[in-house]
Amino acid sequence: MSDDKENNFVRMTRAATKRKASMAALIDEDRLSKKRVVLGELPHLSNLSTIPKQTKTPRKPVRKQKKVAAKPKEPISDIDTRSDDPQMCAPYVVGIFDYLRHLEVKEKSRPLIDYIEKVQKDVTPNMRGVLVDWLVEVAEEYKLLSDTLYLAVSYIDRFLSLKTVNRQKLQLLGVSAMLIASKYEEITPPNVEDFCYITDNTYTKQEIVKMEADILLALQFELGNPTSITFLRRFTRVAQEDFQMSHLQMEFLCSYLSELSMLDYNSVKFLPSVVAASAVYLARFIIRPKQHPWSVMLEEYTRYKAGDLKECVRMIHDLYLSRKGEALQAVREKYKQHKFKCVATMPVSPELPLTFFEDVNI
Repeated sequence: MSDDKENNFVRMTRAATKRKASMAALIDEDRLSKKRVVLGELPHLSNLSTIPKQTKTPRKPVRKQKKVAAKPKEPISDIDTRSDDPQMCAPYVVGIFDYLRHLEVKEKSRPLIDYIEKVQKDVTPNMRGVLVDWLVEVAEEYKLLSDTLYLAVSYIDRFLSLKTVNRQKLQLLGVSAMLIASKYEEITPPNVEDFCYITDNTYTKQEIVKMEADILLALQFELGNPTSITFLRRFTRVAQEDFQMSHLQMEFLCSYLSELSMLDYNSVKFLPSVVAASAVYLARFIIRPKQHPWSVMLEEYTRYKAGDLKECVRMIHDLYLSRKGEALQAVREKYKQHKFKCVATMPVSPELPLTFFEDVNI
């Protein structure tokens, strides 16, 4: 009996093995016949193991909705896009200028508006004007960028707001500030020896380096503050939109007016963006004296109304007519050159109409 049971077990085992093999063959055949599922189709399937073969049916074409071009929030965005100036990077320009407006009002970026009266004992407004006028000649001599000149004057005003300087050291302060600004802005700044030479060796290399260190420590190495030329680039581009004239002439005239403002000690109380906007205002008045110098676009983008610029515009207007700083000729001679379109020789009305400082009708 035991032999019969053993034989039956073997037969049953062999039968089970055959059935298992035949089932495996059927499963393989069924697997091969099934469609391979793409991951993107998974969310549309309720049971992956029982997907029947499907024939592809042509999908109905989906009508694409026409995208309506969003109107720019600001009218000047197109101007930024068209600009060939790499610094006018359109995608970020609004954020950049918002940051610059925030930076220009920081206490570390601003000189005292009355530092000559409160801090200085041996320096007068006229001495400061002579120094700035001379630095314009230095910048011309070494072909330095306008940004370098503006930064140097900014460093001088900020340093004089903190430290008392003897008049014999005022020129030393000027060349040392120019040296720092050159290192900040220029690709190949002049050497210390060049600044010794430009002062007719009045100061030694060691004295200039020592003053350089004093300026850096006093300013706490805060050297990247915005100046009026920082804002002038963008404001000038806006001002050209409704003026059919040479863009270079407008740019040079605005630059001339902005540089003139640096000669006046009273310009210290104005923010750089105010000076830039005032230069644009007066430039437009000089070019078209019968047309209102301000516009809705300029008001929106400078964030100043015409009335906000009244005091600063009058100051620059007096400088332009040589009512102030008549003896300071370096800036005037610079912009009388043909390469600057002789903008310093353009005539201007001696009076600014009060109606031009009224708000622009929006």
